[in-house]
Amino acid sequence: MRLCAERATVSVPLDAFVAVLHRPSGATHLLTEPAPQILTALGDEAVTLDELLVRLAAGFDLGSRAREALSARVAELVDIGLIVPE
Repeated sequence: MRLCAERATVSVPLDAFVAVLHRPSGATHLLTEPAPQILTALGDEAVTLDELLVRLAAGFDLGSRAREALSARVAELVDIGLIVPE
């Protein structure tokens, strides 16, 4: 998986939310934790779910069901076009 195409989104922090404009669809999404952190952890290159989990675990206490929860959040971000599955 990877982030959608470069310059396809614009993000603006708004208190507890991050507003993300997805330019290709014209939709604006209000994201809360952990979605912004997931997008940041993806970085610029394609990664697997396990690689993403390792990146997030470096900065957060994820708990025992982290992989299942991360998979669900990633699926949501794929559905709205912010992450592209590879």
